[in-house]
Amino acid sequence: MNFVLSQTDRRPMYVQIMDHIRQKIDVGDWQAGDQLPSIRELAVAAKISVITVKRAYLELEREGVIEVQHGKGSFVADGAQNRGLEVEVSPIRALEGHLDQAVLSARQLDLTEATFLFEARRAWMRKKEETEA
Repeated sequence: MNFVLSQTDRRPMYVQIMDHIRQKIDVGDWQAGDQLPSIRELAVAAKISVITVKRAYLELEREGVIEVQHGKGSFVADGAQNRGLEVEVSPIRALEGHLDQAVLSARQLDLTEATFLFEARRAWMRKKEETEA
């Protein structure tokens, strides 16, 4: 579970959570029917209040992005991936979403831009070698 929330972001935490969930759905990381982390699991992982996560889940349920099945958990709703989008997410937009998360993670770790770019290049070369092998 990779939720990187920023204290310096002007958006409320629950909005950041909603955006992360929407992004995971939009880029195809989470599909219709996939179970989301429980409210408590996400709160612990993100080191935030259960109330904050609950608010995000309630808002997403109101929007029809997720479905809450009491006693079972929260799931990505059918059609959530294209909800509010006029076109499908392009591969570049999907990549941008993943890169945005990587940059947020690097900033949380206090990495410099040079270190981040160095590590990104190493990862690129590692995957290139794996696919050529």
